[in-house]
Amino acid sequence: MAKIGVLIETEKGVIKETNFGVLTAARGDGNEIVALILEGQTDPVKNVLAEYGARTVVRVNGDGVDLSASPDLKARALAEAIKAFELEALLGLSSATGRDLMARLAAVLDVAMVSDCVSVNIADKTVKKSHFSGKTVATLKLKSAPLLCSIRPNAIEAQKDPVDAGGQDFAARVEGPGRVKVREIKKDDSGNIDLTEAATIITGGRPIDSAENFKMLRECAQLLGAAVGASRAAVDAGFAPHSMQVGQTGKTVSPNLYIACGLSGSVQHFAGMKTSKVIVAINTDKDAPIFEKCDYGIIGDMFEVVPALTRALKELEGSS
Repeated sequence: MAKIGVLIETEKGVIKETNFGVLTAARGDGNEIVALILEGQTDPVKNVLAEYGARTVVRVNGDGVDLSASPDLKARALAEAIKAFELEALLGLSSATGRDLMARLAAVLDVAMVSDCVSVNIADKTVKKSHFSGKTVATLKLKSAPLLCSIRPNAIEAQKDPVDAGGQDFAARVEGPGRVKVREIKKDDSGNIDLTEAATIITGGRPIDSAENFKMLRECAQLLGAAVGASRAAVDAGFAPHSMQVGQTGKTVSPNLYIACGLSGSVQHFAGMKTSKVIVAINTDKDAPIFEKCDYGIIGDMFEVVPALTRALKELEGSS
């Protein structure tokens, strides 16, 4: 049984649900899990993390240094925590924050790191990730220690394994300032769900025809608790910003449910969402390639189908 660390991310003080899949992957065949948090306190999150197998929850801070002032300081503090708790591996989310911190940590420890993994075998020190627009999955073996990898959100299904958990603080001896200093953080105030971590996504293609028509998808998405995406064709046409783009040149997503509205199913787009658990396609063209790749297909006009779905969801919500 190995002792494995998991870097836990929070959003507005709440644990991201996508962390639970990472905890599940880290448990493997009975590994001891140490959850590391960089924000907040251990008590409010300890019981939640214990539901997914975290036996120890550690709040990592700096000994007289504000870690939030620099990502470099956070990476150094994590490196100290890995040594102090004798962790054989550290797993995290392949989010913007996770990729940044794990790469810096790998540099501090001078070890290899793999990002955007879809599975991990800690006992064999192997990870899997997709290559060549999702056409193949490579198995990579890491020889350096500790094993570092970030896992694609929602790629691994979360499974509970309740344990009794303890919490503690760890003050890392790091000296500031870091090489990078955080002067200001500007967050999107739109309230939109992050595409890469969304459990449900509804995406519009080129036939959406205008930025205004995305309101139709947003209304449906709000009822589903979903994020709204766009194809490259829709983005290139100016109907949506690049931050909404799903695909090879956009964001890679792995939701439980992906609703493709007016998407042809190009290889480039499919590469960014092929690991979705369930794919529903809506298209007027019965010969569209997307119908060969989806779990459920609706041959119809999205301007009729999506509003009908929205009305049904409203009726369902009103009857509950």
